[in-house]
Amino acid sequence: MSVVVPAIAAGSSLACIRSLGRKGIPVIAASESPESPAFASKYVDERASLPAPIDGIEGYRDGLLSLAERPDVETIVPLREPESYVLSKYRERFAEHVGTPWPDFETMESARDRNQLFQRAEEVGIPIPETKLLTEWDDWRDDTVVKSRYTVLVRDNRTQYPGVRFVSGDPDELDTPDEDRLIAEMGHVPIVQECIPDGTEYGFFALFDHGEPVVTFQHQRIRSYTYSGGASVFRRAVSIPTLHEQGVRLLSALDWHGPAMVEFRHDPRDGGFKLLEVNPRFWGSLQLGVHAGVDFPYRYYQLANGVRKPDYGYTVGTGSHILRGELVYLVSLLRDDYDHVERPSVPSAVARVLFSLATDPNFDYFSWDDPGPFRRDLTNLVGEYAPSKSAPLKRAVSALVGK
Repeated sequence: MSVVVPAIAAGSSLACIRSLGRKGIPVIAASESPESPAFASKYVDERASLPAPIDGIEGYRDGLLSLAERPDVETIVPLREPESYVLSKYRERFAEHVGTPWPDFETMESARDRNQLFQRAEEVGIPIPETKLLTEWDDWRDDTVVKSRYTVLVRDNRTQYPGVRFVSGDPDELDTPDEDRLIAEMGHVPIVQECIPDGTEYGFFALFDHGEPVVTFQHQRIRSYTYSGGASVFRRAVSIPTLHEQGVRLLSALDWHGPAMVEFRHDPRDGGFKLLEVNPRFWGSLQLGVHAGVDFPYRYYQLANGVRKPDYGYTVGTGSHILRGELVYLVSLLRDDYDHVERPSVPSAVARVLFSLATDPNFDYFSWDDPGPFRRDLTNLVGEYAPSKSAPLKRAVSALVGK
């Protein structure tokens, strides 16, 4: 019996494939991209092509359903917003064929809709940044962020990801946003959220069974793809009672089922942890949990088959890197310019990266046991960043990594 794992660019795909494959569970890797690093894993038993969700959500749904209908498929793993949306909205159709350890559409919407999520969080006493709809926000004297009300927007049968806009509260730079233009660009009324100054981001990660935690994990974000933030490239496992209590309380209040990431930011002004969002799926840094002793992919597989085991905890202090991400972070220090974030010293940043690579030699992609995905990712990186005239370099790297 097999498990369908979307072969996406994030390390979560590879974490699932390796975890399940090492336990002898056949893996079907499915993707719209033939260049996915996950396709190069030795633990992939079958590669399947899917329509791109950005081209049409119904076509993507039909592609996943065609795999679910196979008698050898036991479940599908949600790794990004399009899967979460499709699997939840059409949960009853998928339930006819596979195990469905993910929330129904109403529950998923309570997390996807950030405005609805923050209202529920306030009801159960979870601290949040000041958050309102754009049409309700009238004080631009402090730094704010304008972002989509939804973690993923589905419009005209296509998935869309409206951008995020930082609005400075500096009197010398104050530029009140044009509400009508932003609403037109995003296709809906976005939310406005206060910026938490100098706040470190933390994640609470969990697998829930109808409102009850099966297994949980926490990490602290150390570095991201850019020095201003974004997806993490180096994180470390932590155990903070307040994070655990708030994460469990929120997901229990939502009667959550399946995997979820609850993102918090530490607020140095009052020492609290403020809710940023809930991602209704597995998360990009999934491999860190596996390194620390929480095998989320296998626990998900067990839950899909009606099996629950005790939570045995994890090793606090474990760290994990995305090597290409560390490189992109250093490039960001040289290339990018963000008004709202102070640029770290390049020599100090390089020293910190090298030191952490030595003290925490755990990686999302690189593995001596399964080197194919790392080689493919390196090839993709060169293709992405090398100029078009660098064809000899690209050919050399491709030959070196054996593509």
